[in-house]
Amino acid sequence: MTFTRPTLSEIIARVRSDVETRLPGADAKLRHSVLDVLARVEGGVASGLYGYLNWLSRQLMPDTAEAEYLARWASIWGIDRKAATVTAATATATGINGSTIPAGTEAQRIDGTIYTVTTAATIAAGTASLSIEAATSGPDTALSAGDTLTLSSAVVGVNATITVSDGGTAGADEEDDASLLARLLDRIRNPPQGGSLNDYVSWALAQPGVTRAWAYKSWMGAGTVGVTFVMDGREDIFPLAADVAAVQAALDELRPVTAELYVFAPTPAPVDIVLRVSPDTAAVQTAISAELADFFAREGEPAGTIYMSRLSEAVSLAEGEFQHAIDIPDENFTASAGAIPTLGSVTFA
Repeated sequence: MTFTRPTLSEIIARVRSDVETRLPGADAKLRHSVLDVLARVEGGVASGLYGYLNWLSRQLMPDTAEAEYLARWASIWGIDRKAATVTAATATATGINGSTIPAGTEAQRIDGTIYTVTTAATIAAGTASLSIEAATSGPDTALSAGDTLTLSSAVVGVNATITVSDGGTAGADEEDDASLLARLLDRIRNPPQGGSLNDYVSWALAQPGVTRAWAYKSWMGAGTVGVTFVMDGREDIFPLAADVAAVQAALDELRPVTAELYVFAPTPAPVDIVLRVSPDTAAVQTAISAELADFFAREGEPAGTIYMSRLSEAVSLAEGEFQHAIDIPDENFTASAGAIPTLGSVTFA
């Protein structure tokens, strides 16, 4: 039988009843009387204890545990919360030959994000290659080749602007409770089997920034395994070459020696949508676009199929939508192997 926590009013009423039972003739309900005050005080204390016990009961099971207790449950099963990571990239500085850029030199992106030179470098033949990393963690610090940074303070003989030559690896936020719980439940429900497909997925999901992963047997023939993944914490969820290399290296340390592993980045398969909607207002269009973006984030997977019925359902979920008709696509869409259906352009006819 489910335990029901009594309300504060119910507890106070019980205390009053107990007092009146033990003191014949007393009226503990008389407002502002000593007995009424004592009943309210004792009821408040008991209610607080009920609340604490209720909170403790949620920590007894992994699927209801919070933050610290969830992390402890996960550690018992050998799963650690993924730590936040910083962006690491390579940039090119220009200036006078022989000029040195010291380690610790800071450069700033136009939005104010700070990056630090990790190893001193000296300009030769007019340029120097700098290893830089973001001062803060998270995917928002990611860099792309061609991005420009400005040195925060002047370095003698070095031009103020440096250019990113290789975006390297993007940073990631600390793993949230929902992701940690999903990995813990998967570990409990699907124990390691020495190299099953689910093991490869679990190993990939344990890497920083990886949020969804898929594994395929005989990907390149007998004895091979293919693994692909996405990183939903970034604006562009598709991994960079450095991300693929990092996951490949990590999984190579875990895979069975008899398996040949291929880690690869999936490719986007955009699905353009043309639809007619009523009422055709800016607010409804915005709501539909948001629902479609969420739908593709949920349903998209390599070689996955976008079903017209589910696509139509996503449009119907938009706030304010009354009726609609989808002109394009006019049939179910299936992506090719290694490609993930993504939301292309949305046009309201």
